[in-house]
Amino acid sequence: MHEHGENAELAGELTEFGHRLKQRVYYEDTDFTGVVYHARYLHFFERGRTDFLRVSGVSHTDLEAGAHSGGIGEKLVWIIRRMEIDYKAPAKIDDILTIETRVLEISGARIVMGQEIFCDGKLLCSAKVEAALVNGEGRPRRFPAEWRSAFQPR
Repeated sequence: MHEHGENAELAGELTEFGHRLKQRVYYEDTDFTGVVYHARYLHFFERGRTDFLRVSGVSHTDLEAGAHSGGIGEKLVWIIRRMEIDYKAPAKIDDILTIETRVLEISGARIVMGQEIFCDGKLLCSAKVEAALVNGEGRPRRFPAEWRSAFQPR
C-alpha cells in the first residue's frame, strides 16, 4: 500500500532512478566534534531503504503480519547480508541531507541497492547494500513478481 494523505511526504518520493528522501541532521546524530558520527549514516541509509520499500508498496508491518502477496500467512523479514560504505565528506548539525536509493540488482531472494547521501549537491557518503528476504525461521524466500517491477527505475 502506498503512503497517502498528510504522512506521504514523510516517506520521500519515487524518482526516475528509484527513491529520494530528505532528512535533517540533529544533535543526536553528531559526535563530540560536531559532525555526523560515522555509524549514524547507517541510520540514514536504513530510512532511505525502508521508505523506498514503503512508497513502492512493500510494508514492513504487512511482512511481519504475513499479509503480503508473496505468501499470505508467512512472516517475512529483510536481512542485510553485506554493506560497503565509502565516506567522502562530513555532514554537520542542521544540514539537510538527501538520501537517494536505487536498485542495482534483484534476483531470487536477494536485492542489491546503491545509496548515496548528499548535502547541497555534494556527495558525502555512498553505500552498496545487499539485502535478502527470509521467513520467520531464517529461510530465504523469493521476491514476489510484482515487487520486481515495483523496484525497477521509472
